[in-house]
Amino acid sequence: MILLQGLMDSLTTWHSNLECFLNGVTPIVPSQSLSQDCVQDLNNRWRLPGQDKIDYFTLADLWDCYDEWSAYGIGIPLKLDGGENIMQYYVPYLSAIHIYTSKSLATPRTPKEDSDTADPESDCWSDDSENDKLSRSLSNNSSKTWDTISDDLTSDPEGSLSMKNHLGYLYLQHNEMSSPYWRIPLMDKIVELSKNYPALMTLKSVDLSPASWMAVAWYPIYHIPLGRNVKDLSTCFLTYHTLSSSFQDVVVDVDDDGDKRKSSFCREGESKGERSSRVSLHPFGLATYKMQGNLWIKPQTSDHEKMVYLHCAADSWLKQLRADHHDYFFFTSHSTM
Repeated sequence: MILLQGLMDSLTTWHSNLECFLNGVTPIVPSQSLSQDCVQDLNNRWRLPGQDKIDYFTLADLWDCYDEWSAYGIGIPLKLDGGENIMQYYVPYLSAIHIYTSKSLATPRTPKEDSDTADPESDCWSDDSENDKLSRSLSNNSSKTWDTISDDLTSDPEGSLSMKNHLGYLYLQHNEMSSPYWRIPLMDKIVELSKNYPALMTLKSVDLSPASWMAVAWYPIYHIPLGRNVKDLSTCFLTYHTLSSSFQDVVVDVDDDGDKRKSSFCREGESKGERSSRVSLHPFGLATYKMQGNLWIKPQTSDHEKMVYLHCAADSWLKQLRADHHDYFFFTSHSTM
C-alpha cells in the first residue's frame, strides 16, 4: 500500500488528472520493421517522403493490451482538490471500429459461412486500385489526412466518387448502439466480432488504410480508497485511436546527450539483445460524459485547451469520414463543456 501511494504521489506531482488518464489508456504495442522487399512493394502508398523503414504492429498485439484492462479495469491515479490521492478504475468497451484495408477481403454473409479472406499472414500487400493521391498525402500530422479526405469526398457534388478509391476497402464497420449496461468489455467484443471477421486477429497496421480507426468508451467501476463522494469520479470518456501505420507514434527516449532515439522495452524473460521497440497509440480525439466539476481540469495548465482540441479533432474526424457514431452524439449532447 505504501508503494502504491508513492507511485500515485510521483505521477500526480508532474501530471494533471487529465494527462494521467490519457497516458494510462494509451496502448503501447510491440512493433516490427517491414522487410525491404515489402517496403518497395508498397509503392509509396504508406511511406512518408524520405522514410527508409516502416514499423508496424499486429492487431492481435493491440487487443492483448486491452485483455487485462477488460477483465480487471485499469487504475488511473488521481489527485482530489483536497490533495488526497485515489486510484480510479475504468473498464474499456468497444464503442466503434471501422477497418479499411488496402486489399479487398471477403467477409461472411452469415455467422455460419466461412470467410474467404485474402492471406492475412502475407507481409506484402499491394493493390493497383488504391488511391495514390490519398496515400502520397500521408503524414504523422493526421489533420493533413483529414483535409485530403475532405477535399476528395467533396470534390464531386453528385457523390459518385467510389469510397474504396479514397479510403480503401471496407472490411469491418461496427458501431455499438446498446445501453452501456448491456455491453461486454472490449476484449470480449473483439473475440465475438472475430468469429465473423477472422482477419481482425491477424491484420497488420501496414495493411490498413489511414481511414481505419476505433473508439473506446471508458466507464468507471470503483475507486480506492472507497467512500469518496466526488461528482467527477462518475465521468465517462470516449477516446479515439487510429489503427494505420501512417499515424503510429514511435515511443522515444532521450539519451544523455539529448539526442532522441527509439525506446526499447524489455518484456519479462527477455534479454537486452531481445528487446523490441514499441509504438504508442495515443488518443487523437476525446469526448466526455458526466463531467460536472473541475477534477479533470487543473488550473494554470493547458488541460482545458487540450480537451477542447481533442474534442474538435474527434468531431472533425467523424465529419471528414462521414461517419455516424452513436456514442459520440450521446456524449456531446450531454456534455457540459
